[in-house]
Amino acid sequence: MHCCHHLQEDKNQRKANQFEKYERRKIAIMSEHKRKKVLVIGAITPQFIADSIAKHSTQTSIGAHDIFLGQVRADAINGKTVQAIDYSAYEEMAEDKFHEIREAAFAKFDLTCMHTYHSIGKVKAGEICLFVFVSSHHRKMAFDACRWIVEEIKANVPIFGKEIFEDETYSWKENKN
Repeated sequence: MHCCHHLQEDKNQRKANQFEKYERRKIAIMSEHKRKKVLVIGAITPQFIADSIAKHSTQTSIGAHDIFLGQVRADAINGKTVQAIDYSAYEEMAEDKFHEIREAAFAKFDLTCMHTYHSIGKVKAGEICLFVFVSSHHRKMAFDACRWIVEEIKANVPIFGKEIFEDETYSWKENKN
């Protein structure tokens, strides 16, 4: 018969075993697809986007691409106009979360390819700050995956935007649908 002390030790050991199992599973999942750097300094240029698309012309098993481009808006907030957003992040955590979303997308959707890039630093109104590019054999899968990925990024990745106004004052951006 166990005394209370031994019951607590057993409970702690079970928790430790569960955590260890979780960590091993996480490592296996995280290493399934090649880890790609997502965060880029400054705006994502039209040339970078065009080059990304052009690189896929030789992959003839792809039947559909879908792209989402997030652009900084010149919103009017309390009588001031947003001139830029200065993005910051807990970079290691953000990269880990992007990778988790990538792995989950490949598990959930029949994708042949996926690329995601998000800006860090100052991005002016009218410039691109988020680029999601997915490829699949069929359009419905590409559409569904792209939408799902964007929503996951907005909900779960620790990236913060400081909206900078024309008078150099700022406010922290709140993500909206």
